[in-house]
Order: sequence, then C-alpha cells, then structure tokens
Amino acid sequence: MQILYIGGGFVGACSAAISADSGHRVLVYDVDVEKMRRLSQDDRDVIQSTIHEEGLADLLIRNRSRITFTADINQLAAFINDVEAIFMCLPTPEKGNATGESDLSFYEKAVTVLGPFIAGRQDGRQERRLVIINKSTVPIKMIHYTRELFEQQGIKNFGIVSNPEFLVEGKAIENSIHPDRMVIGAESAEDFIILRRIYQRFYDASGIQYIEVNPYEAACGKLLANFLLFNKVVAAYDVVGRTCEYFPHVSYEQVRKILVSDPRIGTWGLYDSVYAGGSCFIKDAGSLAHQLEQAGTRAALVRGTLEANTFQRDHFFNRAQTEAQFNWLNTTVAVVGLAFKYGTNDMRNSGAIGIIEHLIAAGVKQIKVYDPAALEECKKYFAIEKNELYKRIVYATNETEVLDQTTACIICTDWIQFKTLADTVRSIVQPPYLIMDGRRILQSQYNSLQADGYDIIAVGSPFLKGKMKV
Repeated sequence: MQILYIGGGFVGACSAAISADSGHRVLVYDVDVEKMRRLSQDDRDVIQSTIHEEGLADLLIRNRSRITFTADINQLAAFINDVEAIFMCLPTPEKGNATGESDLSFYEKAVTVLGPFIAGRQDGRQERRLVIINKSTVPIKMIHYTRELFEQQGIKNFGIVSNPEFLVEGKAIENSIHPDRMVIGAESAEDFIILRRIYQRFYDASGIQYIEVNPYEAACGKLLANFLLFNKVVAAYDVVGRTCEYFPHVSYEQVRKILVSDPRIGTWGLYDSVYAGGSCFIKDAGSLAHQLEQAGTRAALVRGTLEANTFQRDHFFNRAQTEAQFNWLNTTVAVVGLAFKYGTNDMRNSGAIGIIEHLIAAGVKQIKVYDPAALEECKKYFAIEKNELYKRIVYATNETEVLDQTTACIICTDWIQFKTLADTVRSIVQPPYLIMDGRRILQSQYNSLQADGYDIIAVGSPFLKGKMKV
C-alpha cells in the first residue's frame, strides 16, 4: 500500500518505520526541514541523536527503499495521488489557558495544506477510497471536526479512523513490532478492511488483541488508559511514597514488596519519582478533565492527580530548605538527568525542567547539567534568547564533569549508568554535600553515603543527615 504520514516526530517516525517494515511504501512529511534531513541519513548515530529510540535507526536504514522523509511540499503532491491512507501524527498540546483544552492549530493548518492535493487526486475525481487516520491523541468528539475540516477542502470518498498509539518511549519499536493490542475505531466496514490491510501482520497474529470499535470508543480508550496509568504512578509517590517519607523505620522498597505481592495491584508504575512527565500523561489528563467538565460533569479525581504530580516535584525541591536547611543562593548545583525517563532524549514535561526553573528562581550561581541523550534538547528548552538567566546553565559531558565543584546534586532521570553515581560523588566532592535523589536510584547506598557525611533527600525516604566524622 501507499501510505502518507503527516508529522515526523516520535509517533510519526516510529509508526512509519513499522509500516515500511511491513512492506508498504511510505512518505513522511513534516515542516521541520532539518529533522527530515537527519532522519533520511543512513547514519545510525545521526538518527539516534534526532529521535533517541532503541531500534528506530536500524529499522529506518534497513527499509530505506520503502520510506522517504521530506519537507518538500512538491514531493508530497507527487506522492499523494495513489495514497490509500493518511496518518495524522501531529502535536495536540494543551492550550495556554490551563484548562486542559487541546490546541488543534497544528492539525487545522496541516489539513489546509493537504486539502488541495487530496481534492485533486485522480484528476479531481477522487475515485479511490481514502482513510484519514488520527494517530495522535485527540478529543473524543474529534471525529466530527475532522470530517468537517476535510469536507471544507472539497474532499470526498473518505473515512475517518481513530487508531491511537499506546507506545512506551524508549521501547516504542519493540512495542510496535510486538504490540499487546491494536485498536481500530472506524464507522464503516470498508474502512475496517483498509486498516486490516495496513496491519495485516498484526491482524493475523496470535497473541495480539486486534480490537475493532467505533472511533469515539477508540479515542476515549486512549485518554482513559493514559489517565489510569498516570493516576497509578502519582498514587505511588503521593500516597505510598509520602507515607514512607513521614514515618521513620519504613523502607519504600520493603513496603513495595508487600503491595506488589497482591496480583490485583501489580508491579507496573509502583515506583517513586520526582515527577511523571512525558508527552502524554499530563496533556491527556488535562484534556480528559476539560472534556468531562465541558460535558457537564465533575473531574475532581483527574484534576487532583494533576495537582498531586506538580506538588510532588515542588515538595521534593522545597525539602532542601525545610528539612536540610540548605540555602540555594549563589551555589553551584548539578542536575543529573534531563530526559523525562531513561531510554529517550524527550524532555517534554520532564521533572528536570521545573527543577532547573526552581533553581534559577532561588538564585543559584550556576547549574551544571548532564544527560546521556538529552543535552541538545535541553539547549532548546533553555535557549539564552528566551531568558538571559539561562546563561547560568553549563552543559557537562559526563558525570565527573557535572559534579565537579558543586555543593549539591539533584538526580532527575533514572538512567541505569547513574546507579554508580555514589562512587563518583565520593571521588569528586566531599561533605558537607547534599544529594537529592528524585528516582531512588542510589537507594542501596543511602546508609553508606550518610555514614560518609553526605546529606540525602530522596523521594520516599525521610531526610538523612550526614554523620560528620570527627
């Protein structure tokens, strides 16, 4: 089949790679010229530094003959005549009004650009059936608006399909090749048949739930799945972790053993953390709350989960002053880990963003930052052109460099290599020194670090005052 993807970000690039690997001919169009150029390279490191996703580079290089990335509108026009499916993989961020309402301007602009080319298919006859597939998360009622937008462009003989993605960043390619479920929301048998052809490798596969529903149910399922996962993550630290912080002689890890032994609770998400970030959870929870309120009902639990997430980050930061009596003014601080989680360079809603902003507001002299994959993304978030105070941020190239001559370090990302950070701390900086572990990644070393004189604030633990040696 001939398939067009509009949007070459995390969702678009990963989904398009799987389609090409399935034997389809794929064109990915995005207005980001540099990103399209980099994803077109046969250089694994270049692709990996653009979208840090394990396996993506290998998949793209292996299927290069069937996949093209472009920012050239003329190339899109030449390709679109025989297209059978168009995947809409566009950002739908929260509007700046803090209500959770989705900003659909990227989607609307894309339809305006696409419209004339689609309407001109088969010399304007539009004989071939076309499906427009919403891949990114959109409002539940988006089916109506999508149809309206395309009809306004003079487009006929098309169907609207909701095909939400349930990918885990860092494991997106693995999840895409071996999905646990495939959700297709369509309104006509004809459109279901087209999607079965696109996903033939999954439709016929045992062990994969291929779920066909209407498009409203598919969009609703995506929002609700993300909220339930988000809620569990937040409950793990706002209730379980907070209890362990405020009651002595209670170990988070030991309590967790008790909880996860109950199969009804399970193991997923029951880890303490500084913040639940990423591209989906916060945005989708806000969107769900807004839609429920617009429908005339309450969304207190959803709003409460969002508030608890923000409280966790801010409470963690404030513990330095309230519990350790640490004064940030004119200090040099290391922020270790910038991506919202390990295995990705994605900084969207990363806990590190809020922590760095708090440090700047607290008057630190210098913030040294390090991440194995997200340094370039961090430079975009904290470009000096946006705020001159961002000059205080220094970009380190390794753990040793980021810790050197600092008076405190804050761990924000759970990269596996940070498990040995305690040894680096001991070799580079001496007490008095504050370690703030937002991921409990040094948990096995807390007692020995305290014995060596280091102060420790960790999510899910009471404050540990360093035992200064005489």
